[in-house]
Amino acid sequence: MDRRTFVKAALPALGAFRLPAAAAAPAMKITRIETVYWKSREAAPFWPHWVWVRVHTDTGHTGLGETYPRNEAEAALIHSGVARMLLGRDPRDIERIWSDLYNTFDFQVTGGAEMRVLSAVDLALWDLLGNSLNAPVYRLIGGRANPRVRVYNTCFPHKYDFNKEPEKIMRELIDGYGIRAIKVWPFDRAASRNRRQYVTQQDIDEGLAPVRKLRDAFGDSIEILIEFHSFWNLTSAIRIAKALEPMKPMWLEDMLMPGNFPQYRQLAEATSLPLTISERMAGRMQFEQLLEARAARFIMFDLCWCGGLSEGRKIAAMADAHLLPIAPHTAGGPLLFYASTHLTTAMPNVWIQESVQRYYERDWPAILDNPIVPKNGTVEAPDLPGFGMRVKPEAWDHPAAVRQTTAV
Repeated sequence: MDRRTFVKAALPALGAFRLPAAAAAPAMKITRIETVYWKSREAAPFWPHWVWVRVHTDTGHTGLGETYPRNEAEAALIHSGVARMLLGRDPRDIERIWSDLYNTFDFQVTGGAEMRVLSAVDLALWDLLGNSLNAPVYRLIGGRANPRVRVYNTCFPHKYDFNKEPEKIMRELIDGYGIRAIKVWPFDRAASRNRRQYVTQQDIDEGLAPVRKLRDAFGDSIEILIEFHSFWNLTSAIRIAKALEPMKPMWLEDMLMPGNFPQYRQLAEATSLPLTISERMAGRMQFEQLLEARAARFIMFDLCWCGGLSEGRKIAAMADAHLLPIAPHTAGGPLLFYASTHLTTAMPNVWIQESVQRYYERDWPAILDNPIVPKNGTVEAPDLPGFGMRVKPEAWDHPAAVRQTTAV
């Protein structure tokens, strides 16, 4: 049996983890679907850019899901079509609901808002199952493989500009949270200037500057991760990768557009640095092609985009069959971080997980009763029912929030 056949044969067995738990959950029917979103990040002081999806049942149990960033379109899709497919169904049937939604969306050309909505619904159903069983989700998907999960910091706008003062960010992360890994994207400005067509030596020197500052200040005691947002062509990417090799970054993330797997293989063969691919891909079939290309050393996905927890687990298992670690993308809303932490707690092939200093210092304390904050460079999944995220009522009822409900 070849590896592809083995992986395909093994995936259905993942469902066995949840069958006893789902059978123990009380019989329920979905009675109401509710969405809440904000029209812009400036609409509230906590930088909202997601849509929450709450699933209600006839037993009073609820589950919360999330996706981003096309909030209005995603909410409209839920109420115009998806809600009708959910109302009256048993929310314990997570795999069947996933498959029915996916096949409906595939008929309409799967992707975009459809896959993001499917992800949000799937997350809500897992949260609901955990709430109905009074169990944390990580217990329903395999238990505690990793009591604590190592994190890195993504430098969203906060106190310092990473292009100018990355060493100040790193010092705060080390002293305050024990985090010793930092992600920056210092080549994006050149990509914008050059319309993603070419890179010059001057552009490269500019991009290397903050990386050099970090290495000069902290040596090899930290990990540096470089994000590229898929802005570059293959020729430019190879030139940049070669220039970065002496700086020894932990990975180069999404240098090319996703889906260009033969080109990614050429890039992987042209540099000694590991490649990470790709938060922007959805569904295990795309990730199967990525794995077969033998280009990525780290497999990254976003649970709010890839198909939710159900699909994220399968992608992680596929990566494990290829002896590759996962590194989930979490630079979205708060539930994404909670759900990802439950997944990384349960999966045995985890390298590291993303975190954002701005979120846990500034935004999440304003809307959550129990924001997850790194300690000693790691985070821990809440030992609470479902995903364990507790939203403050004033956040859910914020005056700028756009709310809509579809019921039986």
